[in-house]
Amino acid sequence: MTQAINHLEMAGITKRFPGVLANDDVTIEVQAGEVLALLGENGAGKTTLMNVLYGLYQPDSGEIRINKKPVHITSPRQAIELGIGMVHQHFMLVPTLTVAENVALGLVTSAPVLDLKVVSKKITEISSSYGLAVNPEAYVWQLSVGEQQRVEIVKAIFLGASLLVLDEPTAVLTPQEAAELLNLLKRMAEQGRPIVFISHKLNEVMAVSQRVTVLRDGRVVASVKTEDTSAQELARLMVGREMTPRRREGEARPGRTVLELRNVQAANDKGSLALRGISLEVRASEVLGIAGVSGNGQRELAEAISGLRKVTDGQVFIGEREVTNRTPDKMIASGLGYIPEDRLHVGTISSFAVWENLVLKDHHRRPYARSIFLQNGPIRSATASLVGSYGVKTPTLDTPTGRLSGGNIQRLILAREISRSPSVLLAAYPSRGLDVGATEYVHTKLLEARKTGTGVLLISEDLEEILNLSDRVAVLYEGKIMKTLPVSEANERILGLLMAGVA
Repeated sequence: MTQAINHLEMAGITKRFPGVLANDDVTIEVQAGEVLALLGENGAGKTTLMNVLYGLYQPDSGEIRINKKPVHITSPRQAIELGIGMVHQHFMLVPTLTVAENVALGLVTSAPVLDLKVVSKKITEISSSYGLAVNPEAYVWQLSVGEQQRVEIVKAIFLGASLLVLDEPTAVLTPQEAAELLNLLKRMAEQGRPIVFISHKLNEVMAVSQRVTVLRDGRVVASVKTEDTSAQELARLMVGREMTPRRREGEARPGRTVLELRNVQAANDKGSLALRGISLEVRASEVLGIAGVSGNGQRELAEAISGLRKVTDGQVFIGEREVTNRTPDKMIASGLGYIPEDRLHVGTISSFAVWENLVLKDHHRRPYARSIFLQNGPIRSATASLVGSYGVKTPTLDTPTGRLSGGNIQRLILAREISRSPSVLLAAYPSRGLDVGATEYVHTKLLEARKTGTGVLLISEDLEEILNLSDRVAVLYEGKIMKTLPVSEANERILGLLMAGVA
């Protein structure tokens, strides 16, 4: 039986990794009935701090106190027993198991056989109570990223968490789902539950929290009441300077068509038709934005273009060459750059070193290889240059990529894809889960690619991002393009109606 947590304090927490001081004498506290927002750029130390709380890491110094009593948390199991539940930014789910089976993995029971029907029933009750639509019988690999996030939240509630830590919980949710989650967190806090909410979305922090603690470079730089601050001030505290959103400059001067889809159809993982006759074209030196609510075919569109999903009808062209159902390496050779939605599992190999991921697409070509042998000197020189010019914060080139923050992994992917000078760059949710500073950097690089002649296909649910970066906007609804219009004729109201299926 988990205990009720009325007060949590992490006092003077310091955590070092080789070459990195992740947390430097950090102190935070949260009370029952309160939402504490933890803010900071990618790599500021927020997730490390919460992993210390959850027993995944041991602090080098400092103390954790629950209800004023010191505790030593050595494992996630012990954290759960103490009443701490954590929803991780990168999901801790087994793709080949069902939702119910994933939840059951966290259970401790004396019964010789676990009744999954009982587990499924309770999952359904939780889903209904909190408005988190989850099918207990679905396999995790069949679920969208947003649905997997819901499973993680349901799992934490199922295991009886008193204090709930949510690491970027809305990064993969639609605006409607995010609003529902924020309302859920408010209700939980009103019921006396303490909540730690990690988010880069300042409007969400302002809407849901009572207090905000800001981390920068592993240290606490401010701890304020939410009512006494503003989004602009929090952004300045996070990055240490004033922020200015990046927008495209000048009129578009598009060149030749670099990507064209003609009546493309493709099925989703469950066999249902997800793309229903998609026709679009992207031209050199322009950004075509694809707007839409999550689950309307965005994932299938990106995978059909990149060669990761079979096109069942229609044609895909890169330049004048038809590449329909070509393998991903053939797509790459044809001039496609790809920034995928899932940067950790699709965009990189997390166990590979930074240098390995940077040369992943060209390791067999000169100057990185000669015959069957890798050339260490050219590889080290080129990857060190990319790390420096793209500002990838890593202890060494040999550091496993999975140890980097989300923002630094995204910088690594940008460095690899843009440095190859692709004719067309497919960017799926390129700023999802990133802080304001990293988002600004990603937008700058996408606009630089446009300026140098690359055609950019931008898939995003963030209408502000779409309107700031795109020259033209196409709206995707239930696998169809509702309308394509110049950005000068688009606004949030018009796009919102189209995203809802209103022609």
